[in-house]
Amino acid sequence: MLRILDARTGEPVPAAPARRGLTRIATHASGLDPTALRVMLTADLLVRALELGGTPVWTILTAPRDQPELRTAATHLAIRPFEDDRDLASGLGEAQVIHVARGEERAERAEDPALTARSAGGPTGDSVPGARGEAPLAAVAPVEWAGPQPSLPVLLADPAALRLALLSVPRHRPARLDGDALARAAGQLADWRRAMAGWARQPSRPVPEPVRARLRAAWENDLDVPGVLNVLRDVASAPDLTDGARFETYAYADRLLALDLAHDLGNPA
Repeated sequence: MLRILDARTGEPVPAAPARRGLTRIATHASGLDPTALRVMLTADLLVRALELGGTPVWTILTAPRDQPELRTAATHLAIRPFEDDRDLASGLGEAQVIHVARGEERAERAEDPALTARSAGGPTGDSVPGARGEAPLAAVAPVEWAGPQPSLPVLLADPAALRLALLSVPRHRPARLDGDALARAAGQLADWRRAMAGWARQPSRPVPEPVRARLRAAWENDLDVPGVLNVLRDVASAPDLTDGARFETYAYADRLLALDLAHDLGNPA
């Protein structure tokens, strides 16, 4: 079961409801900047991880300004679309609400009637384990740059590399990026895509259960995506795995990562 560290209590809480029902991810992005994109990326990962576990998810976005540009930038990063907070409807039968925001950004938003579980017909935060009267908060550390920060169009010139660079840092830690970090991410991405194109030429084999278990254990542990990436590195060099199993493992993990790892399939070697 996916568990998320609640920044309000410091305790892990289930991200999926105890009873059958959907989870609403309330995402709070404060403006058009890389940190806001990292918040939205974290929400996107949470959605994908919950869906892989069979939990239905509904996501909303609260952003006071620059919403069209922010949504466009998020689309470039392969972040799934969000509903707008003013489109909230009642009677959805929710059983869980999780807020995703920068750092300690919790606040009035969680107390806003439009954002509480009560307004949607679900339980109040008092019934969410460890929430102390409020829905759990998944806090996201900011993006920091070594030197002048590039403009978003420059950063999004290679959106998959930027996504991988952000995924490589635990969400609780500041993502300190620079041109070298983006170049390393682009190089890693190119290597994995080239490897997948080669593995695809061999007969397919199932994802080995121990490998699948390692992947799920990583992302279900507070969205430990760096742990998922480490599993992929191990799989690439494991001597006892067939190329077909490597391919299916990477394809399975990419359902969470959304890095388009199969991008080079069919390209000449």
